[in-house]
Amino acid sequence: MKALLAQHLTSGRTAKDWPAPDLPEYAFIGRSNVGKSSLINMLCHINKLARVSNTPGRTRNVEHFRVEGTLTSKRPWMLADLPGYGFAKASKTERAVWEKMIQTYLKERESLQNVFLLADSRLEPQQNDLDMVQWLGENGIPFSIVFTKSDKLKGPKVDSNVAQFKRKLKETWEELPPIFITSSETSKGRDELLTYIENVNTQWKG
Repeated sequence: MKALLAQHLTSGRTAKDWPAPDLPEYAFIGRSNVGKSSLINMLCHINKLARVSNTPGRTRNVEHFRVEGTLTSKRPWMLADLPGYGFAKASKTERAVWEKMIQTYLKERESLQNVFLLADSRLEPQQNDLDMVQWLGENGIPFSIVFTKSDKLKGPKVDSNVAQFKRKLKETWEELPPIFITSSETSKGRDELLTYIENVNTQWKG
């Protein structure tokens, strides 16, 4: 499997700390412990690009990475790793800071092309994931849903949980966003995600 050339650029909480918005950018967000760092490492095929921790809530800033190309393209793009939500052990003050930072980034980052919202495929639809879907929709922010950890369950149970999530979305959405099923252990979904990014990159006018 081909590794992508990638490097960590910056870690910051405000726009002045973030890289210039001169490349197409993709944000990764999800509940704490959803496997975000593992998915990023799998996507780039670099073991320690994003720091993986057994402690939820380790990501505190917006972490920016530059990635050189996809499967068949050498066009560079930016990856943004956002703090996880639903982390109960953080103080109210800290959670409020994260929430403001995340909302500012998602609303104002002009190079943002797509938000990959990660959901644990082992679980039934979680309310904070559904709330995030609703917030992204209300703010007109393009997003996709990425189900993680699909290797942890047998296929039919994964399919059942994904179908249940879709049913919940259809209560308020006429058209569903793109949906991907992934595993950081087996690299399931890697090609599909990178192909999606590659296709969006071709439309970048920056």
